[in-house]
Amino acid sequence: MARTDIGKLSLILLFAPFALWIALLIILPQLGIGYISLREKVGPGEYTFGFANYIAFLSEPIYWNTLLRTAWMSILVTAMALAVGFPVAYYIAKIARRRARAALFLMCLIPLWVSDLVRAFGWIVILRETGLVSTFLQKIGLVGGPVELLYNDATVVMGLVYTVVLFMIVPLVSTLDGMDNSLIEAGYNLGGSRFTVFRRIVVPYAMPGIVAGCIIVFMLTAGSYLTPILLGGKNSMWFTEQIYEQFVTRYNWESGATFGVLLLVFTSFVVWLGLRLTGQSLASTVAKD
Repeated sequence: MARTDIGKLSLILLFAPFALWIALLIILPQLGIGYISLREKVGPGEYTFGFANYIAFLSEPIYWNTLLRTAWMSILVTAMALAVGFPVAYYIAKIARRRARAALFLMCLIPLWVSDLVRAFGWIVILRETGLVSTFLQKIGLVGGPVELLYNDATVVMGLVYTVVLFMIVPLVSTLDGMDNSLIEAGYNLGGSRFTVFRRIVVPYAMPGIVAGCIIVFMLTAGSYLTPILLGGKNSMWFTEQIYEQFVTRYNWESGATFGVLLLVFTSFVVWLGLRLTGQSLASTVAKD
């Protein structure tokens, strides 16, 4: 067998597991969900095809209001994760000593050692009426009775930021680590202030990492279920709760599939809009020349 044939066979064998993973776990399920969303039940075991499920979604304000609310909250969580994660990433990539970087990364990874469910219950233990924060406030005399800090938007946002901030830090560190320190020094030598150097040098260089982190965080937040439900309670109004209700509670797979398709389309549109506004592309977020 020729060496070129061996190289092609090796490439195919290496790529086959990835292609199967994409096809079987992503493409086919999405096609199946899209197919079910177009079914209209006209009788027991009888279906026709059309857009009635999408029309029903648009005719119910509570559904699309929940979708818009989820998108807005996800954007807020993304912005806060960027505000928290950028200083941490910059410190790890440009300030911390190389020996300390591994320890800092480990500290960031520790929350991922437990599941989302355990982390959410940890917040519940801290913020409930009989939790640590309420007990502490009563002991120091700031409040006269138990304080319920759960089941509001602020708690949901805080829990989501805590959950996804690592996915903002990792691409930022990867991007900032490749920036030559001489660029920053040149900015200072030319008379630039710290803010000017940050705005004109650091941020433009880190933009691919910023965009990549924002995409990952936004998609994870919009598709989150456990954290909004456990920390927000019945007032969370998260779109994934609507999807769960349609699939599991009402056993209405057609509406649940429709909601799932709409969530995917809407979040993809928000990502595309963000790329257009920042002048970036998906290719530029993977690697920087």
